[in-house]
Amino acid sequence: MQNLGLDILDWITVKRLASGLYFTLEVALISIVLSVILGTIFGVLRTSNNWFIRTIFRIYLEIVRVLPTLVLLYLLYYIFPTDLKINISGRAVGIIAFTFWGAAEMSDIIRGAIISIPKHQKESAQAIGLNNVQLFRYVLLPQAFQRALPATLNLSSRIVMTTSLLVLIGVQDITKVGKEIIEYATMMNNPMAPFWIYGVILLIFFLICYPLSKLATFLTRKSGQ
Repeated sequence: MQNLGLDILDWITVKRLASGLYFTLEVALISIVLSVILGTIFGVLRTSNNWFIRTIFRIYLEIVRVLPTLVLLYLLYYIFPTDLKINISGRAVGIIAFTFWGAAEMSDIIRGAIISIPKHQKESAQAIGLNNVQLFRYVLLPQAFQRALPATLNLSSRIVMTTSLLVLIGVQDITKVGKEIIEYATMMNNPMAPFWIYGVILLIFFLICYPLSKLATFLTRKSGQ
């Protein structure tokens, strides 16, 4: 046991990793909820007949796709606060960055789901006197949410995995906590610590993200998309 370095996985280590996991999941869940809400709104707006609105959100999506999330984190944590002379926590930066990215991706998912709905359903709803708000509320969005669910689950999984970047701005997420444990264990002459700690972190992320991925695949096959 001692030679394998398994003594690193004691109760104190488990509690510290659990506290880091709580922080990771908190940032991820808030980011996912905000991404879904804002992305739905943006996705609806992207189906507008107004070319200016469509262009604005198209530019926003392209910016997100060419701007690495890590660069966005650095800009929000190191550059903008200094230039604007404001204090912002790493937790808030993570939520803002992941929501900024997630909402753009979610808007594309919702837009694609809406425009995939047969045109005759929209025409039928308008023929019976539904206005635009009623059309989206009762006809388009319920079907769009069903069609968008697999892709939304995949996006949620990606957001959870991307939270590992928080360690680079000093946030006490599970990756940062694991790194601190490894540094201390290495000083205590436990060379196997990185293997066990990162192995546990890998397993945790796998247990969170793999079921989401499999559920998304199942729903995609079931819906025939």
